[in-house]
Amino acid sequence: MRTVIFVLVLLTLASCGGDAAAPAAPATPMATAGDAAAGQALFAQTALAGKAGCVTCHSLTPGRALVGPSLAGVASRAGSSVRGQSAEQYLRQSIVDTDAFLAKGCLASDPEASCAPHVMPKDWEEKLSAQQINDLVAYLLTLE
Repeated sequence: MRTVIFVLVLLTLASCGGDAAAPAAPATPMATAGDAAAGQALFAQTALAGKAGCVTCHSLTPGRALVGPSLAGVASRAGSSVRGQSAEQYLRQSIVDTDAFLAKGCLASDPEASCAPHVMPKDWEEKLSAQQINDLVAYLLTLE
């Protein structure tokens, strides 16, 4: 009799518990991992989505300002640029919301001066796919 009651209790508990083995859905969607090699190829294009490409305005040589600041070592700086943001978050936002943070280093004559607003195209999020943005961020994260 005890075995029957025990089995009935187990069956009742199992039927009330729903699908306990199913993992919970994440609260926020995870960013898709980017491909750094694909990002490097995108970065190197002189024209990207009908606009000047990254390499046209950003040097990879330390201290060499073109239109925008040099991105040499950007991965090392990005994580401490904005309090509470990781390097990935900072870089992503800098691409999709280009005036959110105005970096320093656009003027060779005054490397400490902030860059001017509205210089970088503001529509990269519409012109590039989410994967292309992920790829660019992945590449920029390699620039230590």
